[in-house]
Amino acid sequence: MDMTVSGNQMILGLVIGIALLIFLIMKTKIHTFLALIITAATTGLIGGMPPDSIITSISNGFGGTLGSIGIIIGFGVMMGEIFQISGAAERMARTFIKRLGKGREELALAITGFIVAIPIYCDSGFVILSPLVKAISRKTKRSAISLGIALALGLVITHSLVPPTPGPVGVAGIFDVSVGSFLLWGIIFAIPMTIAGMIYGKWIGKRIYRMPTEDGLSWITIDPKKELLGENFNMEENKELPSTLASFAPILVPIVLILIDTIGTAVGYEGSMASIITFLGSPVIAVGIGLIVAIFALTGNYSRQETLEKMEVGIKSAGIIILVTGGGGALGMVLRDSGAGDYIAELIAQSNLPAILLPFVIATLVRLIQGSGTVAMITAASITAPIIATLNVNPVFAAIGASMGSLMFSYFNDSYFWVVNRMLGIKEAKEQIKVWSVTTTIAWFVGLVELIIVNAIFG
Repeated sequence: MDMTVSGNQMILGLVIGIALLIFLIMKTKIHTFLALIITAATTGLIGGMPPDSIITSISNGFGGTLGSIGIIIGFGVMMGEIFQISGAAERMARTFIKRLGKGREELALAITGFIVAIPIYCDSGFVILSPLVKAISRKTKRSAISLGIALALGLVITHSLVPPTPGPVGVAGIFDVSVGSFLLWGIIFAIPMTIAGMIYGKWIGKRIYRMPTEDGLSWITIDPKKELLGENFNMEENKELPSTLASFAPILVPIVLILIDTIGTAVGYEGSMASIITFLGSPVIAVGIGLIVAIFALTGNYSRQETLEKMEVGIKSAGIIILVTGGGGALGMVLRDSGAGDYIAELIAQSNLPAILLPFVIATLVRLIQGSGTVAMITAASITAPIIATLNVNPVFAAIGASMGSLMFSYFNDSYFWVVNRMLGIKEAKEQIKVWSVTTTIAWFVGLVELIIVNAIFG
């Protein structure tokens, strides 16, 4: 597509598409999934894409997104149901509280997410660990919103800033910087960003105070002024629960398998053993094995029929998450294929913006346009690395800037936005933005401030 001729048209399609999406979701009875598909088609048409290309982009975006996380979502929600009926989730909640101390649940989940996201995509990690949010919320009467934000934030910040996750590794390679240096600075930058997001999460959690019902299948909203947090919480066992090992094994097994594959790839394993490790460590297989472990370790007190019925409850709840997530992927693919992201990025690269901020700003804009954080940081790195190489800019900070910019305002075209909000039971668009879009923007802004300060001192 000729950017010079079609640039204004692409931007027009983008602006109208985003406005249409917001209107459909907030003001009409059209379901979010349908609104995403309508918006994707409208954006492509106005942006000058051929109709057959629009259909291809929607199909590829939907299928490509679900191809990576759709199966994992299905396995994860089935695993979550087994945690609920077996008491494993309650056992995990008790273990976390006893080990880390009451009142530090958000910190515990943020640290957990921070570590888990190193080998696992944040989408998959949130699906695997979200039963902890429900269990801890029920037992401590803390808002599931503040707990969920802490977990989701820890996952996404590591996913964006800490190798060996794919995005940061790719950015480090494009800028030709040491992965070790990127890892060290990424962690340093990530800590204040996580803390700031947690503080906001606790604040918004008191205003959107939500807890899961006892069966874990729905949500209740409580007026925090009438609820004493932690009241009636009892650390004493009041029923037979599975062991700690059996409770954590379904989560730990896939994490360990994926971590082994990540290490094997990094050190360059070869031969048949490498193939086996790669197979077992792929997220779909690893989480599937975790589900098998959950079935055999946690359902001893249930018949085959009862176990299948409970897992089917999880499958039903996964349906809408999968559809909406795929819809977000479809919209993101149309925005990518329209060329709008590349066009705007090139304009910024030609501006007089301070060089250290070029990767950050371009990643920010690309992220807003097409939703994928990994695509945003890789695009920003590809465009700006040749420019940065000729300027007096620390390439490590430039690379981290490209990664941090990808955190800006996660919203409707980001699959993780839907995974987090749907699994926390947030259905209203205004609340979805408050819960997750604002959280990521706070982390993004703190990262920007850090980047300016650190570059002024060490750049």
